[in-house]
Amino acid sequence: MTDIATVVDAVNQTWILTVSFLIFFMHAGFAMLEAGQVRSKNVANQLTKNMLTWAVGVAVFFVIGTGFESLMTGAGFAPAAGAGGYIGWLYGAVFAMTAATIVSGAVAGRAKLRAYVTYTFLLAAVIYPMVTAFTWAAPETGLVEQLVGAPFADFAGGMIVHGMGGIAGLTAAAVLGPRMDRYDDDGSINVIPGHSMTFAVLGTLMLCFGWYGFNVGTAGAFDLGDGANTLSLVAMGTTIAMAAGAIGSAGMTWVRSGKVDTLYTANGMLAGLAAITAIPNTTAWWGAFVVGGLAGIQLPIVFDFVSERLKIDDVCAVFPVHGSAGVLGTLLMPFVAVPGAFEASIGAQFLAQVTGVVIIGGWTLTATAAIWYALNVVGEARVTPDHEQDGLDIAEHGVETYPEFGGDRVATDGGPDVVDTTDSPRTDGGEEAGSAIKMVTAVVRPDKLGDIKTALAEINAPSLTVTNVSGRGNQPAKKGQWRGEEFTVDLHQKVKVDVVVADIPADEVAEAISEAAKTGEPGDGKVFILPVEDAVQVRTGATGPEAV
Repeated sequence: MTDIATVVDAVNQTWILTVSFLIFFMHAGFAMLEAGQVRSKNVANQLTKNMLTWAVGVAVFFVIGTGFESLMTGAGFAPAAGAGGYIGWLYGAVFAMTAATIVSGAVAGRAKLRAYVTYTFLLAAVIYPMVTAFTWAAPETGLVEQLVGAPFADFAGGMIVHGMGGIAGLTAAAVLGPRMDRYDDDGSINVIPGHSMTFAVLGTLMLCFGWYGFNVGTAGAFDLGDGANTLSLVAMGTTIAMAAGAIGSAGMTWVRSGKVDTLYTANGMLAGLAAITAIPNTTAWWGAFVVGGLAGIQLPIVFDFVSERLKIDDVCAVFPVHGSAGVLGTLLMPFVAVPGAFEASIGAQFLAQVTGVVIIGGWTLTATAAIWYALNVVGEARVTPDHEQDGLDIAEHGVETYPEFGGDRVATDGGPDVVDTTDSPRTDGGEEAGSAIKMVTAVVRPDKLGDIKTALAEINAPSLTVTNVSGRGNQPAKKGQWRGEEFTVDLHQKVKVDVVVADIPADEVAEAISEAAKTGEPGDGKVFILPVEDAVQVRTGATGPEAV
């Protein structure tokens, strides 16, 4: 008969595995969040970095990282099984890989893949294990306890994982330098919007879901004593801080610009979570509002300071989302705690929190800067200007994420897919040899394409070629906003319609297009009629009007 202790142990191990899987799923969220915030030409590179972060990092953490942590705590170099068994190793690995993947968003668009993988290797082998060696691995006898007489409190990695990752990302981005078109020579900022707000928000919500594994998972579920109270507190604090972070960031952007910025709202949710992660087991309900709200409020302020004052191109805002938010929550611990949450005085506990932040931040900054500077010196940190201009998808991977980008808009424009040809519509050519060939070219609104196809079919001129283009005419420019930064949109999305005719009067085609495309507002477009010197039909070799 199995005793109760064995059952409890089995249930707890199953719980740890479950939350490990939940935290692992956050990599899908990071992939979507980062992919949405970069240009379309760099999406595959971000996705690849996220996959290799896990693949390389988890293997290195197994072979080297856990052993290094064990060595630094005085236990000798022990493999993963010696660090609490394979389940314990996996639980530690998902935390370590979260810290690693945060960096990829900061260096997006210009870091060489091999440079990023090299840094991931060293982070998993040495940088992160060093942090856990003097914090989680020895909570009661750690470095902070020895220095100030009070233990450093970080429940689920607000500073150890997220603060560290944010500081590492900021440092790497500073060493690499900004993307080639982020700043003008006079220091003014060029806004570079990401390619998909949908991906960014989807990734955010996936991360929020996985974050419950971080915080609530760390609390455990199978202790009906104080553990049950801790679980309740952690679940509440995590949720409230997430909500307050979104509210704080949305409110701050509304105060500053009169608009609620979508991306900042999403980033604010994550900042609130990063801030509470160090202290959800001790924070009162009102403290969760304070911590999350302040994390959201600081987000746009810190991002502007980093990009405008420091001139550091943190593409995915990893420092204000993870770094400064993680530091903020860690330092607020003694001021927002429930009564009796810690044994030291408020002053002593605050000193312990400050000391821990300084040690972790200083070690992370120093080690990260040294690695990226070394890579920079040997020319292995950054891609060439040509590769950066072409995009890292092609330069680093030889693929295009969207090889037929925009083609679906033509296929779903609402116009007729099949034209009734039972009455033998004019063949667009060949009424008599030597007739002039002309091309009617129109640049019009994309949403009018269906009407244009219908109008051309009605005059028996259904043959056309459509291209997605952007351009500028008399249509006034519009103002756009990306993470609170305003930019001008003066190249508008259009479609170019080309119709080549020989026996159909070109002015009849032009009139049909013009009538179908007209809305009466600026930006309707223009229609041009051009002579065509000759034409050749590829299939038959026919030339002149018969080829048309």
